Amino acid sequence: MKLTIAKLIAGIVVIITTLGLLRYQPWKTDGPADARDIIHEGANKKAERSLTVGYLPVTCHLTCPVTDFASKTTRSSTNFNSRVFTDFPTVVSALQAKQVQATFMIVPLAMKLREQGVPVKICYLGHRDGSEIVVAKNSKVRSLTDLKGKTVAIPSPYSNQHFVMNKLMGDYGMQPGDINFVILPPPDMPTSLASGAIDGYFVGEPFCAKAELDGTGRVLYYARDIWPNFISCALVVHEDLIKENREVVADLVRGIAQSGAWAETHRAEAAKLAAPYYRQDEKVLNFVLTSNPRRVSYVQLTPTDIDLQRIQDIGLQMGLLKKKIPMSELIDRDFVPPVITPAPIDKSKIPEPVRK
Repeated sequence: MKLTIAKLIAGIVVIITTLGLLRYQPWKTDGPADARDIIHEGANKKAERSLTVGYLPVTCHLTCPVTDFASKTTRSSTNFNSRVFTDFPTVVSALQAKQVQATFMIVPLAMKLREQGVPVKICYLGHRDGSEIVVAKNSKVRSLTDLKGKTVAIPSPYSNQHFVMNKLMGDYGMQPGDINFVILPPPDMPTSLASGAIDGYFVGEPFCAKAELDGTGRVLYYARDIWPNFISCALVVHEDLIKENREVVADLVRGIAQSGAWAETHRAEAAKLAAPYYRQDEKVLNFVLTSNPRRVSYVQLTPTDIDLQRIQDIGLQMGLLKKKIPMSELIDRDFVPPVITPAPIDKSKIPEPVRK
């Protein structure tokens, strides 16, 4: 008997879940899964606890490694160990298994998890803007309509990049099937474009700048020009952690907020700090952060009902989200400090990057 499509999909889901469990081993205690996740060890002797926070090497998650660094070089009561992921499905597996209880994640995906019964809350935003639609440098594509019938990569169906593409296609009178969307991990997008495997991609930095600097891609649209004050990712925290240890969550949100304030005004230093965490060339991060301050911003990051409701409404219109969730169930702003000051980072303690 031939397998039905439903059985085939179910089998794939089981395999992916099993691989995720084997990779993240939720039966082990919380902590870095790999020695490579420990990028910086500082002299902070005041810390009485630690928390592992997930992130991808995109600039909308920049405040995660900055907070990691700051917690080890200042007198924070918590050491924050950042764990790098390459794609969102593995982030979801780790979060569902509670191998990480706080992570940066694309906002619509957090909404989908909440819809599916995973008790998560959005406590802060990762950035504003910081995403671009990129096409091959020598491509004849000059507007969105030129991408009709072509293949464009996005990081997830539940990404704001996908939602914005849907909005832009509507603005241009295009139909949902006019562009072939494929899902790729962000680090794979520049090489896929260079090889001709895809015709374009829409993702967070620095993978847009990477193609520009390599001479293989160019920006077709900036997210900020399509959706001003664009949001891609947020700090998502498991409700169990919120209930069990409010102090550590407050310490985390304060650290993320202060790291954003610092990065906004110390952009070159932030690029230098983040390079080893991202395992990327400092010059690419520096280009993103310093070539144009409008390219990505780390201020005004308290999540608002208006911001997130707009995202949810588009997800519902697209049929990717099925249930309207009250913002009170989705957002927890209780931990945002009333006054946000830059993180007290000593620039002299930022190590020099390893030159290849």
